[in-house]
Amino acid sequence: MSANYAFLDWLVFASYGAILLLSGWWFNRKRANSSQDFFLGGNSMPTWMVAISVLATSQSAATFIGGPDQGYQGDFSYIATNIGAFIAAFIVSAFLIPKFYQQKVYTVYELLEKRIGPKAKRRSGMMYLFGRVFASGARLYMAAIAVAMILYGNIDADSVVIATLVLALAGLLYTFLGGIRSVIYSDVLQSIVYVSAAIAVIWCLLSVIPADFSTIIATLSEPSPGADSKLALFKFDLDFGPSGVFNMASVLTGFVLLNIAAFGLDQDMTQRLLTCKSPKEGSKALLLSVVMVIPVMAIFIFIGLLLYIVYQQPALMNSEAGQTVVQEFNGEKITIFMYYVLNEVPAGVKGLVSVGIIAAAISTLNSGLSSMSSVIVQDIYRPYLEKHNKQVNDHHFVKAGRVGMALVSLALALMAILCYFWQQYSDMPLLKFALSVMVFSYSGLLGVYFTTLFTKRGSEGSVLAALIAGFMVTLLMQPYMIDWLLPESMRFYLGFTWQLCIGTLLATIVCCLGKAAHEKSA
Repeated sequence: MSANYAFLDWLVFASYGAILLLSGWWFNRKRANSSQDFFLGGNSMPTWMVAISVLATSQSAATFIGGPDQGYQGDFSYIATNIGAFIAAFIVSAFLIPKFYQQKVYTVYELLEKRIGPKAKRRSGMMYLFGRVFASGARLYMAAIAVAMILYGNIDADSVVIATLVLALAGLLYTFLGGIRSVIYSDVLQSIVYVSAAIAVIWCLLSVIPADFSTIIATLSEPSPGADSKLALFKFDLDFGPSGVFNMASVLTGFVLLNIAAFGLDQDMTQRLLTCKSPKEGSKALLLSVVMVIPVMAIFIFIGLLLYIVYQQPALMNSEAGQTVVQEFNGEKITIFMYYVLNEVPAGVKGLVSVGIIAAAISTLNSGLSSMSSVIVQDIYRPYLEKHNKQVNDHHFVKAGRVGMALVSLALALMAILCYFWQQYSDMPLLKFALSVMVFSYSGLLGVYFTTLFTKRGSEGSVLAALIAGFMVTLLMQPYMIDWLLPESMRFYLGFTWQLCIGTLLATIVCCLGKAAHEKSA
């Protein structure tokens, strides 16, 4: 395989590099001078920009690479998970966003301080940081390994490490001065880049398939006699295993919980919603982002469906035996999309796909840098100074936010490098891998917030116990733990959505065991 680029590809790279430099200067020309401006954008961001930023945060290099893989191996059923997203968006809009604005919080975990106590806020924030390092680090790894394949023509450890460090540094420089405002502006730009790259790939694939669109759709509808349709949107089977995470039972349970956590409890996305002018505008931005996710995700899955036609339908491609597809690169498994990019994508489009992967990576990385820095500063560092009666001006926290971004950038790079070795021992598809990582943190956080919002129970001690219980229960349900703890005859494997349901239930019960402060005094 070759990673050589044609003149058109280098022209695309040069253009993207110029856009990055100019946009980075433009977005950062107005430095944030207050913590409210640095972390919340002065509550002045346009609704449509915030919606695109939430969309860009939810999409990533994992989607860019894993979405086509989902279409190639499966069907459109992942799109149906947006039903769960809509339900979750309405719940978050009704119960959480108004409270966040009412309390004038910088992070979602400050709500727990008002209701339970400062330790609850700090511990929940730390659990978020722990999970987000894993999740964002995993997404950075996926982008870095793709960039290493394309730029260096190999996935040797040194190439992946260099790609990781370059991406981490680019994300840091892009947001260092302007804070969340720069992140949102950047998200809009990067979204345009990677969606354009995906559309270009679809155009290339359609141009090489010797059939009209109706024939392609008919073939996908019935790939072979008696085979399931590749266009299936809804699955009603009751498969509780890893292969059944996109069925409707999972969509209406686990995916609702997953999206409640993502939209309302995960600072990575919720921070964007807090930059709007009002809770009403924040809710509009959230719902609009869910609407926009559907066509964007459909584009990436459709790429996979077209790749299925190219590589698995020789009759339609006028090929007797079809093409031999060896999904390996330097001895390692790769997705069908990366196989196509490395082997067959035409000049010009190859460069566009390369910058599309980089754009998706930078967008997601920027989100993590800003949100994690805000939690470090507002939920950990500021309370520490207040506890020790240290007086500092507000601009000090802007400087602290920038230092926090640098520390987070380093942590994510180290996690991405760790994932390089971790993923070698896992057969989980990239998209499911990225989605499942945050379950370790979400289980406990959901239990804590359900207790806080819908009961009068909960204490600082039970919050800690619930966070630990949610993490441990999820850990014990991982395949490697089940293989280690149980004999073969007793082993069972649950999809990550069902792990989230069980973990959330147990964490809620544990959190409810604690008595609220007013109950203790009564």
